[in-house]
Amino acid sequence: MMHQALTGWSLWLALLGACVGTYLCRAVGVSLSSRINQDSEIFRWLAAVTYAMVAALTVRLIFLPIGLLATVPAWIRIAICALSIAVMLSKPTRRLVPALLTGTLLMVSYGLML
Repeated sequence: MMHQALTGWSLWLALLGACVGTYLCRAVGVSLSSRINQDSEIFRWLAAVTYAMVAALTVRLIFLPIGLLATVPAWIRIAICALSIAVMLSKPTRRLVPALLTGTLLMVSYGLML
């Protein structure tokens, strides 16, 4: 009985610690944001690394999926990706959300057809 109460309190304490850590980092970021030069070399490097990580994770999900996505044949994953890219390239300035919706809805549709 006492062990369960400690477990419950420790979970709440962990949640509180995660919230404080998250919002503390955000507050520091907001306070320092006025001093950051977005055209600096380090900022461009960080943006490039971020885009590279997103691209690498996307490629990994397409070619080396785990879990439920691994049950979808590779040609279907690649075809859905190609269709989403085609939507994106049709008008790049305003097609991010439609491209994401295309990929999501096609994948969900495939899952519902099974």
